[in-house]
Amino acid sequence: MNLNDWPGHELSDAELDTAYNVRAKAGEELFARHMARYRSMSDAAVAGLPGRPGIVYDAASGEALDVWGVEEGRLRPVFVFVHGGYWRALSRGDSAFMARMLAGEGIATVVPDYTLAPEATLEEIVRQVRAAVAWVHREGRAHGLDPERIVAGGSSAGGHLTGMLMAGGWQAESGLPDDVVKAAMPFSGLFDLRPLQRVYVNEWLGLDTARAAALSPGLLPAGRRCPAVVAVAEHDGTGFLDQSRRFAAHWGDPAELMVVPDRDHFDVVLDLADAESRVSRALLALIRSV
Repeated sequence: MNLNDWPGHELSDAELDTAYNVRAKAGEELFARHMARYRSMSDAAVAGLPGRPGIVYDAASGEALDVWGVEEGRLRPVFVFVHGGYWRALSRGDSAFMARMLAGEGIATVVPDYTLAPEATLEEIVRQVRAAVAWVHREGRAHGLDPERIVAGGSSAGGHLTGMLMAGGWQAESGLPDDVVKAAMPFSGLFDLRPLQRVYVNEWLGLDTARAAALSPGLLPAGRRCPAVVAVAEHDGTGFLDQSRRFAAHWGDPAELMVVPDRDHFDVVLDLADAESRVSRALLALIRSV
């Protein structure tokens, strides 16, 4: 594999910026409204919801996660949602908007924080997110979580991190079964990071070609191919649309590509608050299948 011969390498820097700068595509006013909705919908979703917020899952970093929608005396399947923000923004507090919907369906939600770039390298962020899944598997029973029914998902940068949870090879190193993640639903993810070397995002990632390739789930061995829905918005950035199509093809038969009509990069994942939305129905079907 020629690491410098990636899809879109022939584009100019300006064309790459257009493909991956979804904030500019939305415009500052719409972007600000979307970010406000992330927090307000998350606050509303967890208000009065049974849960255990602020549990430290990783002693090395001190990062914490929130557990929502548990039920006393029962183990519930769990959706681990990894937030986006191009690895340098947002938090678990902005990212629990699906918790009430899932709780109503008998499913718990776990939302981890991770140390943001550039304070943490992307390798360290990946390690932390994998540590969060390891925590659910090892400690989940004490908190009402079924360690045998973990489904992972995330949006944008969180979609990339979901892909890194889907990839093979890390589980054994962490003392986990190969199938610790039973199914996955990345939204608007980045699965080949090589284009980002020439995009403004690299100001805080500092990737070179070798590191970008090593951190690209679309270039890594799949290991166990869990069922997956690869979701992306109809009005997403062209880079995200192309990467989602390529990753679904890379993952193969257990993966379904879902292009969600009339949604953009930021609001497509907010549909998880509505049990009747297309993406929620797909997520619920994934969870119920494991």
